[in-house]
Amino acid sequence: MSFHAALRKAVRRIFLSVEEALDGPFGGADNPLRHLGAMGLYLLWIVVGSGLYLYTVLDTGIDAVYISISALSREQWYFGGILRSLHRYAADGFMLVMLLHLLREWSYERYHGFRLYSWMTGIPLIWLAYAAGIGGYWIVWDQLAQLSATAASELLDWLPIFSEPSARNFLTPDSISDRFFTMLVFIHLGIPLLLILGLWAHVHRIAHVDYLPTRRVMLATLAALTLLALLQPALSNPPANLAQVPGALDFDWFILFIHPLTSASSPAFVWSLLFALTALLFALPLLPHPPADAVAVVDGANCTGCDRCLADCPYAAIAMQPHPTRPGLKIAVVDADLCAGCGICAGACPSSTPFRRLEPLVSGIDLPRLATNDLRRQLEDALERLAGRTPIVVFACRRGAPSLALRAVDTAVVELVCAAMLPPAFVEYALRGGADGVVVATCRSAGCAFRLGERWTRERLLGQREPHLRRSVPPSRLHVVAAAGSDASLLAAELSEFRAALATLPASADRLPPYQRRPSHHA
Repeated sequence: MSFHAALRKAVRRIFLSVEEALDGPFGGADNPLRHLGAMGLYLLWIVVGSGLYLYTVLDTGIDAVYISISALSREQWYFGGILRSLHRYAADGFMLVMLLHLLREWSYERYHGFRLYSWMTGIPLIWLAYAAGIGGYWIVWDQLAQLSATAASELLDWLPIFSEPSARNFLTPDSISDRFFTMLVFIHLGIPLLLILGLWAHVHRIAHVDYLPTRRVMLATLAALTLLALLQPALSNPPANLAQVPGALDFDWFILFIHPLTSASSPAFVWSLLFALTALLFALPLLPHPPADAVAVVDGANCTGCDRCLADCPYAAIAMQPHPTRPGLKIAVVDADLCAGCGICAGACPSSTPFRRLEPLVSGIDLPRLATNDLRRQLEDALERLAGRTPIVVFACRRGAPSLALRAVDTAVVELVCAAMLPPAFVEYALRGGADGVVVATCRSAGCAFRLGERWTRERLLGQREPHLRRSVPPSRLHVVAAAGSDASLLAAELSEFRAALATLPASADRLPPYQRRPSHHA
């Protein structure tokens, strides 16, 4: 194993441990580590909203802006001052969440294949975010702004982009005019617009994007930022004076860390480090990684153009186009570059029902690595071997809790690429085929490797999403377990409790009549 792979796995274990620990008090839907992208967008909107208000009430001009924002923070602390503090702390939070999101996606190896576009479009956003953040500190034009502007100009002067050193603009007090303020406004307003445009490009190939976290997370985050703003309000340092060297300052290490790094090393070292890290991020997809999974395949004779696969695909890999042989109808078309090979589309297809007596069973859209016909055969083989007082079939996601060890005389286990590739009709098929109960094991809430598998599975089985489980299927015979990779004992315990509950039911209670078996495919 290479050093890169070992490091990535070590970081992933840390993320998994922390995420699963936070699932307890928060639950998957409100776990901030499982929704870092949505958290970042929410913090950005706080930055944008508070920044627009501050810009409308501040006086223009390099001297006037310092006076007006200081007055706003002290005389209108109950509103303008709080908004200014929210602006700063939300910006710090955005930087932290952005870097955690980058680190998490890297550790989960989500930078190649169908995720390549999102990875590549996300890297430039880091540069834009820091450029906007550093420029924001200059607008106040206090001593911290003076230090940052001087240090940044010296850093830029190392690059061969200016005919004259830009640091000369900060040699004397007379060198700064109101035109400098105009440039600062352009930097601090123009770059965030590019950032928002870049964020749109970053996510526009993903379907069902969580642009915001849950209401509870938003309220809790806003309350925490507001409390921080009241306890530690963001105030200006003394006004800038180019004739003096800035003294002790209230420093922001989240955004301005690059200046101490430059002072401790050199501009050459800092630029070399930044360019090397950026090049490494762009080069990561070129490093050895597992081969891409086989993409979904459409069968034109069985595709009805219902667009359920289009509605459920997490990565917008499916489009509907005119059917080549059936005028007036449409057919699903799979973009191989975007397909994750998860099989969620197969679970959404109405032709994936195992009750069709077609042999072999051909679905409108299917996953070659585990086709619907193969899934039906596995289930039928398992049903033939089942025995015991309460035989149970377990449909389990391969990326969730380990399930193969549960196999026994009275327990059949069918592994799935993703829980959502299971058409709900398979639950009824198992119950009519001799199983006393069915367990569907998904990943934890918001913990699906394909983003939406756990959610779609739950909604289909509850009858909230098509294709849904028929109402004739007794709820007492179905048990859904959300478990992570470390929850093997939890899955075993849930199975044991479910079996005990089934044993208490009367022999004929809630039983579905058996279906007429098809001839064995082994014949």
